[in-house]
Amino acid sequence: MNKLSIKSWALDDRPREKLILKGKNVLSDAELIAILIGSGNREESAVALAKRILQSVDNNLNKLSKLSIEELMKFKGIGEAKAISIVTALEFGKRRQFEEREILPKISGSKDAFKIIQPVLGDLSHEEFWVLHLNNANKVITKQQLSKGGMTGALVDVRLLFKRALELSSVGILICHNHPSGKLNPSSSDIELTKKIKEASLTLDIKLLDHLIVTEKAYFSFADEGIL
Repeated sequence: MNKLSIKSWALDDRPREKLILKGKNVLSDAELIAILIGSGNREESAVALAKRILQSVDNNLNKLSKLSIEELMKFKGIGEAKAISIVTALEFGKRRQFEEREILPKISGSKDAFKIIQPVLGDLSHEEFWVLHLNNANKVITKQQLSKGGMTGALVDVRLLFKRALELSSVGILICHNHPSGKLNPSSSDIELTKKIKEASLTLDIKLLDHLIVTEKAYFSFADEGIL
C-alpha cells in the first residue's frame, strides 16, 4: 500500500492548510498532532496515526502528556524526533497554563492555592516540595521549589525556605508538596515538618497560611482541617 500523503487530500482536509485558511481553533487535537509529526506510516496518514495515539489515552491530553518518549516510539511511524516534538509541544502547553496563573494571583483559600500549584505537582511521579511567597495582600510574589525527591519523600531545608522569604520580604508563605502515591493523608513526617516550619514562621513573623498535599485531582489542606 502506498504511503498516504496529506498533500493528496482535499485542501480542507490538510491540517497545515486548514490552520492557515481557517485558524488554529478549528483544528482537532489529532490534526494538531499530525502537524507536529508531519507524516504517518505506510498504512496510515499522520492524522490517522495521531487519532490512534489519542485513542490509546482515551483522547485525554493530560494522559498523553504523561507518555514518555519511549512509550510514544512504540507507535509505528513515531521515531525519536517525532516523539520529542509531541513531548515538547505538550510541555510548552503546560508551562503556558502555569505562567498564565503567575500574574500575582490572590490566595483567598486552599482552592486558590491548589489551582496554582496543581499544574506543577499534580502529575509528577516523584515528590517535590514548593513554597508560595505572598505579600500583604495575600498575592503570590513568586513560587520556589525547595526540594525534589523520590517516590516517598523530599528533604526540606527550613533555613533556605525562610532565607528566601526574608529576601523577598514575604508577609506570608504557603507550603505545598505532592504525594505520587495518590494518597492525601499526611504522614507523621509531614506533620512534624509543618510544626517545625510553623514555629520558625512565628519567630520570624512570617505567617504560614497553609500546607497543601497535592495529588493529580485533589488536595489536603492543613488549614482547612484545623491542624496547622
